[in-house]
Formats: sequence, C-alpha cells, structure tokens
Amino acid sequence: MQAHEIDYHIYGEEMQYVEIELDPQEVVVAEAGSFMMMDNGIKMETIFGDGSAQQSGMFGKLLSAGKRILTGESLFMTAYMNQDSGKRKVSFASPYPGKIVPIDLTQYQGKFICQKDSFLCAAKGVSVGIEFSRKLGRGLFGGEGFIMQKIEGDGMAFVHSGGTLARKELKAGEVLKVDTGCIVGFTKEVDYDIEFIGGIKNSIFGGEGLFYATLRGPGIVYIQSLPFSRLAGKIMAASGINSTKEEGGVLGGLGKIVDGI
Repeated sequence: MQAHEIDYHIYGEEMQYVEIELDPQEVVVAEAGSFMMMDNGIKMETIFGDGSAQQSGMFGKLLSAGKRILTGESLFMTAYMNQDSGKRKVSFASPYPGKIVPIDLTQYQGKFICQKDSFLCAAKGVSVGIEFSRKLGRGLFGGEGFIMQKIEGDGMAFVHSGGTLARKELKAGEVLKVDTGCIVGFTKEVDYDIEFIGGIKNSIFGGEGLFYATLRGPGIVYIQSLPFSRLAGKIMAASGINSTKEEGGVLGGLGKIVDGI
C-alpha cells in the first residue's frame, strides 16, 4: 500500500467526530478547520496541496494546489504525524450536524467521487483532486453538483454529510434522481448527468431549482438530507439576508425574480 494504514473510531450521533489512531511515523492529512484534539507526541504541520505521493517536485505540488483552488478549498492542508514511540490519537469533528462516512478506497477500486466540500480527512498517500465533467450540461447547470472532488488511492478517507445519510446500491441501469446539493458522493462506476425538470410552473414557482442530477447504476450512492447550502439559506432567510445562490444551478434563482428580488 502507498497510503498509510490507519485505525479509527467514529463517536456521536448528530454531531460526530472521528478519532484516528496513528502508529509511530504514521500520518493523516485533513482540511483546515476540522481539527478537534490530539494526544501529546503528534506533530502538526501545514503542507502545500494534499501531501499525496503523486506530488513529485514543485510542479506536482503546484498542480495539486491548483486543483484545490478550483474546488474552492484552501491551498494548504494540515498533516498530523505521530512522532512518539507508541500509538497516539488525533480527532477531527464534523462542521455541522450530520454523519461522517468512512471510505475504504480498496473496496471502491481506488476512487470515490464526492461533493467539493464534503472531504474531511484521509490517510497520507490518498490524493484529493477534481473530477472534471465531460458533458457541457453539468458545467452550465450543475450548481453544487458541477465541480466534484475525486479521492484516489488505497487508504482510508472520511467524508461528511449533512442531516440524515442514505446509502443506495444501484443495480445496472437503475436510475436515481437527486437534488444536486443532496449528493454526498458515489463510486466511479456510477454515470452522472444533469436533467431539466421541465414545465414553466415547476421552473419558476417550484422552489427546487431548474435541474436535478440523474445517477445511473451500477454503483453505490450516498445522499444527504441537509446540504450545507440549504441550511445556510434557511439561516440567512431567517436573519433577513437575501441569498441568490441556488442548489439547482446558475439559473435556479429565476423564481426569485417573481418576488421582486
């Protein structure tokens, strides 16, 4: 294995955190802001890019960092190394109510595709990049579902979902239609596209955006009941702050024109 082998335990129900046990010299990398606590003997270090083995030389590091900018993430990640002679633990917390999903990449043929803001942490050696869409429709109208992250390697990774988590195992040819913001992630075999909901009343007055994602099996799909954008939108609406961002895509805000916004 290229990635470090790590042991873990997930605690809690609604506001979860994952505790990772590191052997001497083992490393876990995480997004900035996810750190919760750690034992003495673990060294914290800011790294450029994702710290994966695929980053060879300055060009590789710049390419990795550039991919992270495109997904809206920071240029840097944080690495946690156990420098002690015994096992030590480090914990990372969920950013909002939901579930932490452990992803064993060896069970998913070395690749998992997820929402750009759902990645939490992973064993060192796991690569975090972007999954480019090959279809124009996804790029123009995908909303949150457009720029997806790809997690590659042979180690453990952890992603976060909001609200209640649903795991769907699609058979070959089976189709699931999902709000783009409700997608947590899916295996690489799943075919993904964006479809127009249709109908003037649905488009303008429906309040669900103009587009949804279609996921075609075979493969495994994880769905969240509470996307962060939906939670943020409710908070902003309650506070009297207007938000024009919609989960359904760049044209999803047409309905607000009717309200005089």
